[in-house]
Amino acid sequence: MPEIPLPPSLHDQLRLRQPVLRLTPLLIGINVLVFLAMLANGAGVWHSPNGVQLSWGANFGPATQDGQWWRLASAMFLHFGVLHLLLNMWALWDSGQFVERFYGYARFATIYFISGVSGNLLSLVAHQGQAVSGGASGAIFGVYGALLVCLWHERQFLQPSEFRWLFWGAAGFAALTIVFGLLVEGIDNAAHIGGFIAGVLSGTILLRTLRADLRPIGQARGVAALALAGTIAVLVSLIPPPAYRWYDELRARQEISEFLKDDAAIGESWRSIVKESKRGDSSFDELAGRIDAAIGDRYAASFEQLSQAPDDPALPSAATLAALRQYAQTRRDASRSLAESLRRRDASGMAARPLPDANGPGQGFSGPGKGVAAPSGH
Repeated sequence: MPEIPLPPSLHDQLRLRQPVLRLTPLLIGINVLVFLAMLANGAGVWHSPNGVQLSWGANFGPATQDGQWWRLASAMFLHFGVLHLLLNMWALWDSGQFVERFYGYARFATIYFISGVSGNLLSLVAHQGQAVSGGASGAIFGVYGALLVCLWHERQFLQPSEFRWLFWGAAGFAALTIVFGLLVEGIDNAAHIGGFIAGVLSGTILLRTLRADLRPIGQARGVAALALAGTIAVLVSLIPPPAYRWYDELRARQEISEFLKDDAAIGESWRSIVKESKRGDSSFDELAGRIDAAIGDRYAASFEQLSQAPDDPALPSAATLAALRQYAQTRRDASRSLAESLRRRDASGMAARPLPDANGPGQGFSGPGKGVAAPSGH
């Protein structure tokens, strides 16, 4: 009985279909370039602060839901450290070279972006908008999902040993990574699961066969399309309301930053007035006028400016704003009290009042303004 010849290897069949990879190396290159650009702008090699990630487009509920929905896509190109980047790029190369050749450039790109956005959408829902998340893993899990779909569909045209190695290897990698994410904090498993499900569904919709005489089952495509649309619709309906407006938080941080700069400048003015008083060449009225103009009026203006900042107790910077308003009000009142004492020729008032010392009022605030930080990530 003659032996049945084995079909060509999958590698050979795919290379005949598409000899050159373009999109997979391009995606890897974009991710690496973004990481290098972030390193040059304050990111860390091993870990990047949430503030840096947010400024580069990480997915975060209050920001994403405040009209910045593009973060669902931009977050796919951010990585929190070099190990995060290397592991994701290895996985992208491992799976992308097969899926790009199976599906072609356009379909591969569609699967990648649908999976990445869907994973970030599920992350937004699962973490109730409180996690700062980023990374290509949601999109990469979608690529693995699409790889499993096409391997299973083409299994009868593949060498049995090759099918077992590739299919169970990809399935095992996806399963073990998800289990690992359940055991270790700081891994966004929601993005992995959401991306994988979207990859399976979009891979079914866009499936191409290795043989021209074999077409994908139209009914399966229709079911997958309905399932994908329904899943995305459900996720959108489950997005929780944001805890606060990101625009308001950015305004609050800007006001805090400007106040701290003004406070330091007022401190310099105060030290200049103290030196002038020690020289004894200015009258009490002149010193009082300078204190009003350089200290009291400026703290009054700062207090008014801080009072116009968003007044939402849910803002991370709300406590800082409240402390700074109280600080500015106290300094304003103390400076005005000193000026009035000087006008009454009451020299002892300088020591009797709760006033900025010779180090300046800029040294007097040690409240939460120095600890303003972005929310912690997951």
